[in-house]
Amino acid sequence: MVKRMADLPDRWGDVGTFIREQRSTASMSLRRLSELAGISNPYLSQIERGLRRPSAEILQQIAKALRISAETLYVRAGILEPREAGAEHDVDLARSILTDRFLTEDQKQAILQVYLLFRHANGTAAPGSGHDGG
Repeated sequence: MVKRMADLPDRWGDVGTFIREQRSTASMSLRRLSELAGISNPYLSQIERGLRRPSAEILQQIAKALRISAETLYVRAGILEPREAGAEHDVDLARSILTDRFLTEDQKQAILQVYLLFRHANGTAAPGSGHDGG
């Protein structure tokens, strides 16, 4: 569970590369993503180059702006461990929440955050967690 210090630079570089790829796929400029995420251009550029370690809150803002799951960035950054048991259900659940047109972006992120907090509190392979929602 504890990350070795030598692993951290690779993690942050991976996060930055992933963010840059997602931004590129969305045909979004660095400036536009920084505006949507509420962070400065230089700071976002440093994150993408793996020079800065963003907080979980900043990662959530970036994820929201990119319209991807914050959990995806948390796992890449090493904040959360990748899921093993129930991972397919988690992806389906996250996809359902993120594509629900009746929820605001803030509501979607709040639901995902509560879900992740409960899953984390109960352990990665929480019994019965695969049948909680839908």
